Amino acid sequence: GRGWRVTIQAVSDERRDALDSLLWTFSDTSFVAHGTDKEPHPEQQPVLLTTSEANPNGATVRFLVEGAALEQAGGYERLVVMFDGHDQDQLEHARAQWKAFKTENHDLTYWQQTPDRRWERKA
Repeated sequence: GRGWRVTIQAVSDERRDALDSLLWTFSDTSFVAHGTDKEPHPEQQPVLLTTSEANPNGATVRFLVEGAALEQAGGYERLVVMFDGHDQDQLEHARAQWKAFKTENHDLTYWQQTPDRRWERKA
């Protein structure tokens, strides 16, 4: 890996817990060391799943999932906004985030998944 510390911010405890389960079970051959903000010592986690805007693990990369909001984006090397483009509420929220981040002069790129599950840069 690149040695990054990552925070993945979900919109609810239920979504955070579902992501936690997925990271433990998605593959028998790989492992993503992680923890959640409801467990002891979140500051020690290389990948932290959370529902808050706090950054206890000193992450430099933050994922905002399904409409998670972040007021202060300046302290991160990378922000990744993940949303379902078929969900109108998530799409509108992602567009508003794009505009806000652009106004704050962040370097932005937009990627979209193709029908054959590849990722294609759009902007």
